[in-house]
Amino acid sequence: MSLHAAPRLRPPRHQVDPRARRWWTVQALLTVSGPMLLTAVTLAGLSALFFAGALPWLAPLLLVVLVAPALAYLTLMPRRRYAVHAWELGTHSVYAAGGWLWQQRRIAPLSRVQTVDTVRGPLQARYGLATLTVTTASTAGDVKISGIREADAEELARLIGEAAETVPGDAA
Repeated sequence: MSLHAAPRLRPPRHQVDPRARRWWTVQALLTVSGPMLLTAVTLAGLSALFFAGALPWLAPLLLVVLVAPALAYLTLMPRRRYAVHAWELGTHSVYAAGGWLWQQRRIAPLSRVQTVDTVRGPLQARYGLATLTVTTASTAGDVKISGIREADAEELARLIGEAAETVPGDAA
């Protein structure tokens, strides 16, 4: 081992709520997988009604282009997001990991925190979840923690706000 080896960044300690998998599954069904499956069924139905001779080549095409990707997205994306999404509030920073295909890790110093927002969409509210957005004095963007319990989001927002006030820095 080299004396100048790059330090390894460990994953954040807190996972999101397990209900986030269901939230992401329903979200996928409403936004991506559902429309793809509906398109496949509609095209197959219209073909069966008006162009029955096209079904031998259209059905496999629909299966490969629409049905299989829709089902793969519906089953794999929520599991992968749940495995990757995590967060942690340290003494001097807030740390969040997210994504599923493109994963990102963001560490924001508490001294740079400007606002902390809690958002609950209708689906999130249905599952008792929220998204916490920490806006910093950075051009890299916000730190988002999605899929945490509503009560945890409110408490975390309070803790980050209090910690940001006590840490000296340039965003105060």
